[in-house]
Amino acid sequence: MHLFFRKYGSGKPLVILHGLYGSSDNWMSIGRKLAENFEVYIPDQRNHGRSPHSDRHDYGSMREDLMEFIDGQGLQRVILLGHSMGGKTAMCFAANYPERIGTLIVADIAPKSYKGIWRREALNHYDILMAMKEVDFSRVSSRRDVDGQLAASIKSQRIRAFLMKNLDKERDGRYSWSINLDVLIRELDNIMDGINESCFDLSSPTGDFPVLFIRGGNSPYIEEEDMKFINKLFPSARLETIPDAGHWLHAEQPEAFIETVSSFASGAAADR
Repeated sequence: MHLFFRKYGSGKPLVILHGLYGSSDNWMSIGRKLAENFEVYIPDQRNHGRSPHSDRHDYGSMREDLMEFIDGQGLQRVILLGHSMGGKTAMCFAANYPERIGTLIVADIAPKSYKGIWRREALNHYDILMAMKEVDFSRVSSRRDVDGQLAASIKSQRIRAFLMKNLDKERDGRYSWSINLDVLIRELDNIMDGINESCFDLSSPTGDFPVLFIRGGNSPYIEEEDMKFINKLFPSARLETIPDAGHWLHAEQPEAFIETVSSFASGAAADR
């Protein structure tokens, strides 16, 4: 699959993989700052952003999309940064193609199932996707109209603003969603599960590259006990916490996030 992407800067290649509902648009400011030290690539994963839609949305497919993308750009070894769903894609890729990884950075996700979390949350991913699907575009003439409809189910203005990054406006003035809502709703269980300990060969560690897991201090997605399994997969893995940040830590604490990523990636590259 030919993925749409954005590219900034020069230096060692750093590939950023967004999470569910995300796209390269959400990472432009982060990417431009990281481009001061790296050659940054930000692809839209399948069924998101400007990349093609597909009836398949699983980590095996996204892993192979990434390999096709890296090969297509002529890259050999990359610094790979993935957030949430993108972090699972990154771990899946690293487990299957360790020779293509120079450094792995995983943001606020662990190699485990999250079905329990999203089913317990007051505003869960299914509710979010259904709220987006239920927007009546026949009654929409502006972004404000979409925001008003979403507000009936999604009280957080910050979440609504993030979701509305997925709005497309056609030449005739009509609005639509760029993401493939029907497939994402259908495959949500696989997205929230998808990659867990059954996906890895525990008889040997995955690669010998530097690995960093970053979590938000207010996020439940990576717990201390998760590091036991993470270190079985990636023995050198470290965990850093960004205070006063939730699951979307890169948006809530961008400066701290950029500093953490840049410092680790630069130091890891210097050590190799």
